[in-house]
Amino acid sequence: MNISYHGHSVVKIQTNTHTILIDPFINGNGQTDLKASEVAADIILLTHGHNDHVGDTVEIAKRSNALVIAPFELAEFIESQDVKVHAMGIGGSREFEFGTVKFTQAFHSSSYTKEDGQSVYTGMPAGILLTVEGETIYHAGDTSLFGDMKLIGDRNNIKVAFLPIGDNFTMGPEDAAYAVELLKPEIVVPIHYNTFPPIKQDPNNFKELVKSADVQVLNAGDSVQLSRD
Repeated sequence: MNISYHGHSVVKIQTNTHTILIDPFINGNGQTDLKASEVAADIILLTHGHNDHVGDTVEIAKRSNALVIAPFELAEFIESQDVKVHAMGIGGSREFEFGTVKFTQAFHSSSYTKEDGQSVYTGMPAGILLTVEGETIYHAGDTSLFGDMKLIGDRNNIKVAFLPIGDNFTMGPEDAAYAVELLKPEIVVPIHYNTFPPIKQDPNNFKELVKSADVQVLNAGDSVQLSRD
């Protein structure tokens, strides 16, 4: 399995059988190395409906015939654009042929702004627990720090956690470092920073704050270095 980061909150998981994209915001993302017209996926997972997370989902899904898995209202919105979806709720899990998906709570907002300026409510935001090939990956989406991260950490053996550090809209470095203590991942990758001026951060400051996990600061296109037992 290869787990790679592609700027902002974009993550790609390549298993032996499937290509999985999380929050494929590509066009308009100055931090990414991907091209929306070229990237393909079998599965697209979405944390919430903001444009910088839904991104190029519809284009990629239609071209690749990908299944989009998202919180219920967001899934309905995506489905209305002739894309095949599987809707889920916060706290629910489901086993698919590629692995198991569970949506966790996240404290943020969730709406999609259409080209005409109309905002579409897209339900509750979420984090994602993805278990594939025996490893659990946690993508927190956009969220503040919250106490139930301890429950997530206690009940899941998290190999890799992707945590926002940009502040302003999400956790900043200090809160994200505290989240690491609650979640107890083996590896943590900072995301959702430096894409726009309000979320400018030096990820190495976050790295210095974390004492209990291997912090890997990745450039777009870099892969997580998994430890070998």
